[in-house]
Parts: sequence; structure tokens; C-alpha cells
Amino acid sequence: MTAAGENGFWLYDLKVETVLDGRTPVCRHVEGESFRVEGEALVFEAGQRVSMYALAALLPLLPAKQRATDAHDWMTTDAEIACPDPHCGGRFRVTRQGRRWFGHAETTGLPEARATPYWQKEGGE
Repeated sequence: MTAAGENGFWLYDLKVETVLDGRTPVCRHVEGESFRVEGEALVFEAGQRVSMYALAALLPLLPAKQRATDAHDWMTTDAEIACPDPHCGGRFRVTRQGRRWFGHAETTGLPEARATPYWQKEGGE
């Protein structure tokens, strides 16, 4: 709960960066290319790209990486996710950055609990 008593939750912002560390990629992986995860949004800077096959492997893990986990949980300690091609050396380093507060009423689909969506509120983007 926030100080005002609103129910909600914290999510980490994430940076997902391509790392090769000397490994040879088979897929289109360029060392240093990256994107951010802010709430539910994937944010790409101009010119940054990621393989849709690699993204398909990353997507199920990103919501878990956004949430607080035990210090000894592998989701906390393991930062790299491999490209799904077993012959590819590409890896994606997921780094937790700042945290954002999301009010339940701003994110729920339940009609009786809804408020203005977080992304429509002033300063929400």
C-alpha cells in the first residue's frame, strides 16, 4: 500500500541487452543492442532491434523479473537468458533498474474496481 492507502504493487523497470562475450551468434544478435521494459511496455530506442524468436523466449520471463523475488531465487540471481537456437551464442542480460508503483485500480480489468488507466494519467508515460 502507498502512504495514501491505495492498494497496488511495485514493478522493476528492466533493461534487456544483447551480450555475446566472445560467443558466435547464429541469429541476428548485435552486442549492446537493447530495449527497456517499463510496466507493460517494451521500449526500443531508434535503431535498436531484437529477433522475434529471441523475444518469444524472453517474454514469459520478463514479468517475473519485474517482481520482487527472494534474494536466493534463481530469478533474482541469474541475469542471462540464452537465445532459443541451441547453436547460437547470443545471450540477453536482464538488469533490474528503478521501480514503479502501480495502483490496482489503474491496472485492473474488473469494472467495479477501475480508475483511470495508469498510462492515461498525467505523467503516466
